[in-house]
Amino acid sequence: MEYIKLIVTDMDGTFLNSSHEMSPEFSDVYKELKKRNILFVPASGRQMPGITHYFGDIESEIGFIAENGGYVVYKDQELFADTLEYEHIVEIIKTVREIPGAKAVLSAKKYAYYETDDQQFVDFFSKYYTQNMKKDDLTEKIDDTAFKIAVYHPDGSEKYLYPALKKFEALGLEVVISGAHWLDVMNKDINKGNALKILQKSLGISAENTMAFGDYMNDIEMLKNAKYSYAMKNAHPNVKQIANFEASTNDSFGVLKTIKDFLQLN
Repeated sequence: MEYIKLIVTDMDGTFLNSSHEMSPEFSDVYKELKKRNILFVPASGRQMPGITHYFGDIESEIGFIAENGGYVVYKDQELFADTLEYEHIVEIIKTVREIPGAKAVLSAKKYAYYETDDQQFVDFFSKYYTQNMKKDDLTEKIDDTAFKIAVYHPDGSEKYLYPALKKFEALGLEVVISGAHWLDVMNKDINKGNALKILQKSLGISAENTMAFGDYMNDIEMLKNAKYSYAMKNAHPNVKQIANFEASTNDSFGVLKTIKDFLQLN
């Protein structure tokens, strides 16, 4: 493991605890990573501002994978940005409206757009999509930089969202369960794994030199592109099945514990 050059980690359920907090030890651990020329990269289904606000002091020094792989930035330079076709957006939103209890968020470069009047939901999703704006109708042409549609259901994404939205896979779209209550619809081959490949190729870093952490199904492709792949102890069983190693839970800051072990800081 002395040859690791890149550490990439999911945020919610992985790097952050259940209160969406990062470990107070991160600053000291990051200084050691920087000293050893190891790049740190958060990778999330969140929009970019929902990730970068955790890393304000070092934002220009690290890389970011946002929108489940739809947006990749390295040291303030955009490496990749994907966009959904307007026709697909219309059909997806119409389908979401037919699912009782479901709510959609259209995530674009500057803003995440929503149409619901449910303020409790707005307050909730604003933790992940910090730059957001209400629109009367998400089927209207709003923003041509939309990366994905994130769909929420209070009773579970696997049971209530995927069965209704999996039909969009036949149109060449990715339909991925990104959390217990969230599902994302994106263009084909948009995932954290391919985003990681873009970053690795740009920097000349191989999977053999990469450590990755994740907890849910939208992390699987990313973990497959890292030799040192870790599923969190609280991870979905499918994630544990493909990861090479296991880290302790996100609430015990298992990512930082593993990195500290690697750096021999414990």
